[in-house]
Amino acid sequence: MATYCLTVARLQLALGQGVRRLHVSAAFNAKAKVSMSRFEPSNFVNYEKLNENVNIVRKRLNRPLTLSEKIVYGHLDDPVGQDIARGRTYLRLRPDRVAMQDATAQMAMLQFISSGLPQVAVPSTIHCDHLIEAQIGGAKDLARAKDINAEVYNFLASAGAKYGVGFWKPGSGIIHQIILENYAYPGVLLIGTDSHTPNGGGLGSICIGVGGADAVDVMAGIPWELKCPNVIGVKLTGKLSGWTSPKDVILKVAGILTVKGGTGAIVEYHGPGVDSISCTGMATICNMGAEIGATTSVFPYNHRMKTYLEKTGRGDIAALADDYADLLVPDVGCEYDSMVEINLDELKPHINGPFTPDLAHPMADIGATAVKNGWPLEVKVGLIGSCTNSSYEDMGRSASVAKQALDKGLKCKAAFTITPGSEQIRATIERDGYSKILGDVGGMVLANACGPCIGQWDRRDVKKGEKNTIVTSYNRNFTARNDANPATHAFVASPEIVTALAIAGTLDFNPEVDYLTAANGEKFKLKPPSADELPKLDFDPGQDTYQHPPAEGGSKLRVDVSPTSTRLQLLEPFDKWAGGDLEDLQILIKVKGKCTTDHISAAGPWLKFRGHLDNISNNMLIGAVNIENDGVNKIKNQLTGEYGGVPDVARHYKANGLSWVVVGDDNYGEGSSREHAALEPRHLGGRCIIVKSFARIHETNLKKQGMLPLTFQNPADYDKIRPDDKISIKGLATFAPGKPLSTVVKHSDGTKDEFQLNHTFNETQIEWFQAGSALNRMKELQ
Repeated sequence: MATYCLTVARLQLALGQGVRRLHVSAAFNAKAKVSMSRFEPSNFVNYEKLNENVNIVRKRLNRPLTLSEKIVYGHLDDPVGQDIARGRTYLRLRPDRVAMQDATAQMAMLQFISSGLPQVAVPSTIHCDHLIEAQIGGAKDLARAKDINAEVYNFLASAGAKYGVGFWKPGSGIIHQIILENYAYPGVLLIGTDSHTPNGGGLGSICIGVGGADAVDVMAGIPWELKCPNVIGVKLTGKLSGWTSPKDVILKVAGILTVKGGTGAIVEYHGPGVDSISCTGMATICNMGAEIGATTSVFPYNHRMKTYLEKTGRGDIAALADDYADLLVPDVGCEYDSMVEINLDELKPHINGPFTPDLAHPMADIGATAVKNGWPLEVKVGLIGSCTNSSYEDMGRSASVAKQALDKGLKCKAAFTITPGSEQIRATIERDGYSKILGDVGGMVLANACGPCIGQWDRRDVKKGEKNTIVTSYNRNFTARNDANPATHAFVASPEIVTALAIAGTLDFNPEVDYLTAANGEKFKLKPPSADELPKLDFDPGQDTYQHPPAEGGSKLRVDVSPTSTRLQLLEPFDKWAGGDLEDLQILIKVKGKCTTDHISAAGPWLKFRGHLDNISNNMLIGAVNIENDGVNKIKNQLTGEYGGVPDVARHYKANGLSWVVVGDDNYGEGSSREHAALEPRHLGGRCIIVKSFARIHETNLKKQGMLPLTFQNPADYDKIRPDDKISIKGLATFAPGKPLSTVVKHSDGTKDEFQLNHTFNETQIEWFQAGSALNRMKELQ
């Protein structure tokens, strides 16, 4: 569908009056170099190169480009020769930088160490945000985490120093907020080992979540592969107002596109409604775009981004972006593959859930829907913050709601937690009084970390199996995601709606129309929240939590991993392809229904083993539902006839030389970017995953580790497979891009089924499979 993108006139209006505007060609005049960040003064923003590549590609394609195409194609390794076709070809790209959170950085750095390379080739950072468990409060929880995780933090700090990687210490904040405050800028291409890396799209960046092996490629200076994305346009008209927030935009979009509607696509927001959204609000929308399967999401450069850059000490980047503003918005007349239109004047507050982030409800409907479905109305806990909603504006709007309740003598009926996005946000909201208001209404400020959003929550107010409701401003709400309780009904909303529901204590409270009862018996309505987009004073940076790599390099430093450690383990190469077809693979488990990376490799208490492949493999597929018995972590061992846990049976098969295969349903591997969901099956003897469809990151992660991710050419063939079958994969001797493989399914009654299996491997990825993994192939080429 074609649509006209921002006009130059609208762009000039968006950037404000009096802003110096130059045509892109004029910007080639000699200018002072501008550093990408204050932490890397010798690495510079290179809009000239971006513009040069964009012009090459625009002439080749002979059509206007979307913003995402400009940024992606502007980072092509070979803009002259690269085959470019949306949704079809693989692009070889040169990202500007890499960011890794601590849970994924362990495996990424272990893989980088295995590569034998002396230093990273692009600016890279490690962020310690995943291993801090929420228990009794920010300071004490942080101190406890530093003690418990000392071995891991020391490994990451020393590996960062040795290989030239910046290290953000525990307590710094959530990776995505740190990126927004320090590293994202209009036009940058960044990859991060976390699915919510697209947060940076709120600052006009293309930031893409990947697995650790992809990060290693970029850190090694190897072109990074990405299937050329389709582009979904979301046109915003009207203006946000009242209780409606940026979070409601993505909650609405998730309801429209569902958890797989964005797979293989970049979501590009545009239209006059964009200017009513703050920079951090745009980041919220992009962050949760991971929940629709999108490769990433992005907004065009405007005055909201300019102001944010200036307020975070990057006015020089803002000035340079002004000079190249035409490069940082879509071309007039560009075309999108599909289009969604949302009138912000008509958009109402939403709440999504339970158990999936795309089950969207207007706040006005949730009460009746909950009663109809038997969802608990009492709100046990309200939780605000997370990488999605922990900005200064988010905290201010929540405090605005809380202050109204306090003024009427009320406190929260539900438990209430607050997670600041970064040390800078924590220090600033404490200085400006927001923390006190949120504390006085009954809230507990947690550490600057992921906490309950990823299951790092020592919850004790309900027993496991007890049916209950919580509301969060997080991004995903899969079964047992937050508290390991499969009976917890988790709903996702904006921070201000969560705050209102925590005060009211019930899910059927709609602050737009419903009344609360003050301490004196008076009935009153909460007014729509209001708060400053950015602090009137400068941000308070708080404590200095960044460790620079040594200026002289780290060649003399050592990174030790104890052979007796339960937390860290050096990697051994996976075995190479033996050269023939895969014969008589045992079905390990036939998975029924939704199977996210949480089901394949649970987080929560398992995070402590993210650097020890053998130990963390004990959680492999323990959350997946076995179609044979509707049980979880209970499958039949076909060698013994006994039932056991999935990883236990897999280990028994491996010990007896029996390779195995997993069969799954639609959108297999949705959710987090965690590559452990691919490493663990490979480590325990898996060879192939056959499903109806894959989530993007997980499919790539499987390829990187030498696995075969295959899809049924006819999805109905899923029904032909029985849990005790043996499967052979045929055609590997002539394995080629675009050429299906075939399978022979042997049933225990002696009958067979044969059908075709599709794949998305290109020539390079086939070489990964043949070498046993992408890392093996990298070492072959050195």
